[in-house]
Amino acid sequence: MRFMMLMIPKGYEKATPGTMPDAKAVAAMMKYNESLQKAGVLISLDGLHPPSMGARVSFPGGKPKVTDGPFIETKEVLGGYWMIDVKSKAEAVEWASRCPASENEVIEIRQVQEMSDFPADVQKAAAGFAEMQTQSGQRRES
Repeated sequence: MRFMMLMIPKGYEKATPGTMPDAKAVAAMMKYNESLQKAGVLISLDGLHPPSMGARVSFPGGKPKVTDGPFIETKEVLGGYWMIDVKSKAEAVEWASRCPASENEVIEIRQVQEMSDFPADVQKAAAGFAEMQTQSGQRRES
């Protein structure tokens, strides 16, 4: 089962462009990341720049509208994620519990939807999805 562990650092929604994490915190996180890798459960991971450097595209009336960050109404934002492959939600929770997160950070755990989770008509509508995933993975590696 694949799970995405989403890091939600409180206060990051107000971070200015170019805000970087503390080197000591990064070193601790790298040890954690290495433990995920050594256990063979890590699929991918990335950190994200603060929302002040991002944009949102909404669709009022069906037309795209771009809003540059920061986003005033935002209360929680993602600081990064891990994609892991484990046997159960309980195992994902166990891994998240080992993270050297600070008291202002929360990790949300979400199971990834697998094609087999969907009824036949949805699987048919999503024909070609697996190939898209494979191609996007190959593009990233090059």
